[in-house]
Amino acid sequence: MAIQVRIIPAPQLSLRDPQDTELGRRILTHSIILLDELGLEAFTFKKLAVELGSAEASIYRYFNSKHQLLLYLVSWYWDWVHYLVKQSAVGKSSPEDRLQAAITSLTQPFVANPAVPYIDERLLHRIVINEGSKAYHTKDVDQENRKGLFLGYKSLCEEICAIILEIAPTFPYPRALATSLFEMAHNHPYFAEHLPRLTDIGRTSELSEELRTMLWFWVTNLLNTHSQPAPQID
Repeated sequence: MAIQVRIIPAPQLSLRDPQDTELGRRILTHSIILLDELGLEAFTFKKLAVELGSAEASIYRYFNSKHQLLLYLVSWYWDWVHYLVKQSAVGKSSPEDRLQAAITSLTQPFVANPAVPYIDERLLHRIVINEGSKAYHTKDVDQENRKGLFLGYKSLCEEICAIILEIAPTFPYPRALATSLFEMAHNHPYFAEHLPRLTDIGRTSELSEELRTMLWFWVTNLLNTHSQPAPQID
């Protein structure tokens, strides 16, 4: 099924929305390729300019730093996953079915969007797994939060939180559970590839399905047992 949707991150995430110009769209395309290839530390606007065949100064018309560029891409990803989560719930009457569909979307956000050919969702998903936390684990996180730069992430987690509360209205930690599901969906593929002793899923062609099964097992058991009293600590 073709998905026709355009993601528009908050205007504060760029000096000029790169999706509005041919050069800007090329910046997004090649920055995703380079970030995936080099990692954030080795990535520079100078290297990006070489790939573009353009002056480095032209990139600074869109982004003031590689951190801002990374935050733009990660925010685009958050909004994309939020869209997939909402679409997956269409036609599903029970909150359990909607939560299961949402978890599937969290574990398979690399669905291609033909309406945005300049974004490679598969590579962007890998960038978020490997580099995504660097967008908000920074010294400036509070200042950036006040500017509303993380609203995409918050909206996504609120969407999942609402489904959790439909299933278990008295569950005391719905936001923590929603964010944990999202973070686990990215941490465990990373662990499977680089730190396998930190996860129970393997680096196989069925990783997404293993991840979906693990998240569903984890969330359903937690919601089913939350009413039991906490054990006493001696």
